[in-house]
Amino acid sequence: MKVMVTGGAGYIGSHAVRKLRQAGHNVVVLDNLHRGHRQAVPKDVPLVDYDLRHTDAVTNTLLHYEIECVMHFAALAYVGESVTDPLTYYDNNTAGSVSLLRAMKTANVNRLVFSSTCATYGQPDQVPIVETTPQSPINPYGWSKLFFERVLKDYAASNPKFAYAALRYFNVAGSASDGSIGEDHTPETHLIPVLLNVALGKVPKVTVFGDDYPTPDGTCIRDYIHVEDLVDAHEVVMRALQDGDQRFYNLGIGQGLSVKQVIDAAKDVTGADIKVEIGPRRAGDPPMLYANADKIKNELGWSARHTDIREIVQTAWTWFKAHPNGYDK
Repeated sequence: MKVMVTGGAGYIGSHAVRKLRQAGHNVVVLDNLHRGHRQAVPKDVPLVDYDLRHTDAVTNTLLHYEIECVMHFAALAYVGESVTDPLTYYDNNTAGSVSLLRAMKTANVNRLVFSSTCATYGQPDQVPIVETTPQSPINPYGWSKLFFERVLKDYAASNPKFAYAALRYFNVAGSASDGSIGEDHTPETHLIPVLLNVALGKVPKVTVFGDDYPTPDGTCIRDYIHVEDLVDAHEVVMRALQDGDQRFYNLGIGQGLSVKQVIDAAKDVTGADIKVEIGPRRAGDPPMLYANADKIKNELGWSARHTDIREIVQTAWTWFKAHPNGYDK
């Protein structure tokens, strides 16, 4: 299949490009390189440097490469930033996605796999979270994604040939198993990369936001999914889409891991004495969030293969040791 990956120079998108090529698909990357890395895209993969909001340019790209399906990762994804600058998030994540869909309509491309988020659920009353859990985001980032899920439903109702899937996932972690590509964000806010940067001596400590939650060890519990499992699910879903499909899946390992468990794993893997400081709770942090991923397992046979947090951290550590400055040589 001929696939355009939006955000294909980013962390998850670059791993998706790798997976799609391994599975025999022809891939084109569309990325404005605002937060992506050209070095993350193989040299023999076309990289089109456009913003999604340039509808005509996106249309021309779809037509030129005869694209059959779009895998859509391009988004801004910092929750805090979305609170302080909501208009940018709605402009990029929602309006940009609508522009992409308009281009797809003009180019007669009727398959879309959308990288959505668990942030659409907000603070659910029960865990594990299932796909029918009410969606009530608590920040503009979550709303920017949920709004586009709504757009997809409405557009699908008007086009019987259009098929899409919205994949909602939690904390993505790890790197390519061979260490060739990995995670490189500025600023870096994800727990595992921060821990590994402390182990490398790049930052002095990691702050744990609260250790008095009603959990076994007092720290927040989250679902960590390996990036290779995540992109594998995207490819599986893409192949399953048929005319008129509207699919929604949670992706995760189906169990929660506490912040302390992840810290212990990072210490074991790196052998470093990672300095930890306990800080106050962050407003809006639920004690426990993790997914029930039974639906995609029952319907498509997919389940995460990397469920040992030490194994997940080890793949990230392989990348960080080899690339202490990320993609910056």
